[in-house]
Amino acid sequence: MALTRRLRPDGATSSALPGVDSVTRLFSSNRANKIVAAAILPVVVLVVWQLAGPHGSLFGGVLPTPDRVAKAWYTWVFGTNSLGFNPYSGGWLDSVIFSTTRVLQGFAVAVVLGIPTGIMIGWSRLASETIDPLIQLLRPIPITAWLPFSIAVFGISSFGAIFLIALGVFYPVVINTTQGARHVERDLVRAAEMMGAGRFDILWRVVVPASLPAIFTGLRIGLGIGWTAVIVAEMIAVKSGLGYALWDAYYVGRMDVVIADMATIGLMGLLSDQIILVCERYALSWRRVNANR
Repeated sequence: MALTRRLRPDGATSSALPGVDSVTRLFSSNRANKIVAAAILPVVVLVVWQLAGPHGSLFGGVLPTPDRVAKAWYTWVFGTNSLGFNPYSGGWLDSVIFSTTRVLQGFAVAVVLGIPTGIMIGWSRLASETIDPLIQLLRPIPITAWLPFSIAVFGISSFGAIFLIALGVFYPVVINTTQGARHVERDLVRAAEMMGAGRFDILWRVVVPASLPAIFTGLRIGLGIGWTAVIVAEMIAVKSGLGYALWDAYYVGRMDVVIADMATIGLMGLLSDQIILVCERYALSWRRVNANR
């Protein structure tokens, strides 16, 4: 059936097929529907939280209500404290920059080391037999157990935090990359061999692209662990950043700042994960093309 168009009163054309315009409107509003759906549960939690503390706090004054948290967060972000009476006035951006920089540095180190290591372990039996056992031996050791080692080696400095972040990101990146390289379809490898590709060409043009979905999964998991590691490190081994501000606020009884700090960490983790997803969509655009065929 031919697709005809008719002129609408505004001068635009529309499809004569019934229902096409409705489907178009449905898809255009799909993104807004997703945003609304994602906001429902957080809004309900905030409302219940606020109503449960009519006197400005919950559980006997320990947990402040959302309005007090929002006020403290606003002061922390936009306040000025030239006289130094309130350490949580205007220092939010500095804390975010310190923590984000450390996460990016540790993440970069882990990616540079983890992806090639995972490819080697998944593709080479020799690497699997020599490197993988050591990784599996060290992997169960939690990040917190490495804190004394980090302080002993790097002292109270950003290098210790970067080391812990890189360590936390490294393992999920290696494990997922290894699984991706090991489960490359053999038909792809055989086809490349039949076309005369050498071992390096197969590795670079077949194994690495086929492993990208698993690699990006490892990057997302590792980045989340990286934010956990930076907070742990800054609580003890560094004197700046969101982790240090959180621990200091708890020590002086500023739970409103503590919760604002936790919300900041969550938002930064969400933002960084979305950036990884955008990179994944760009790098794996060929998957969507193949799926549409």
